[in-house]
Amino acid sequence: MNVLAKRLIRFPALLMALALAAPPVGPATAQSPHTRDHSFGDSEKWAKVFDDPKRDAWQKPHEVIRALAPKPDAVIADIGSGTGYFSMRFAHMVPKGRVYAVDTEPDMVKYLAERAKREGLGNVTAVKAAPGDPRLPEKADLIILVDVFHHVEDRERYFGRLRDSLKPGGRLAIIDFRMDSPEGPPKAARIAPAQVKAELKRAGYTLDREHGFLPNQYFLVFRTANS
Repeated sequence: MNVLAKRLIRFPALLMALALAAPPVGPATAQSPHTRDHSFGDSEKWAKVFDDPKRDAWQKPHEVIRALAPKPDAVIADIGSGTGYFSMRFAHMVPKGRVYAVDTEPDMVKYLAERAKREGLGNVTAVKAAPGDPRLPEKADLIILVDVFHHVEDRERYFGRLRDSLKPGGRLAIIDFRMDSPEGPPKAARIAPAQVKAELKRAGYTLDREHGFLPNQYFLVFRTANS
């Protein structure tokens, strides 16, 4: 894994939270530049935003996981995991596997570890990532980035390096906001799915599947070109 924008590396979950918390009348301001200076020490507060049941209506987490259909012993890396919205759900689906909930914000990593323990999910490992390095302890069957791709800088190099973190036949799932979505970052910050496909092709991936059931986001699944 290579270079992320420093503000994303430090505040990946915060940016998601602000997107989710934005009022419907002004979604374009949800992830404006001033967020980089926002304090992110109160993980309990942000958990109420990340894990708000209202998010389920458009994020459709169970449908996403069902579409990915991980095997019970799969190793999954959730990069930019925040408070574990997807990580904890994946953990229930891979009882013989492992979920690495990756974040660079120390308070989020601490919260993730405590949440996994509280919920009795011994197959979740909270990972404190470094800028440009997810520090995954092992190769993954599935790496997923939800609402993170549009923050990645030097993406071809980043995802080219990320290939080394996938097992043979492993998959990379990208979920991010569509250009016409009423939720998410300013439209100028969004990346069209055609551009995602082109960039990842140059980084050594092939599109394996594209799902269209999310109302606000595209959902693309890739494999490495040589798998």
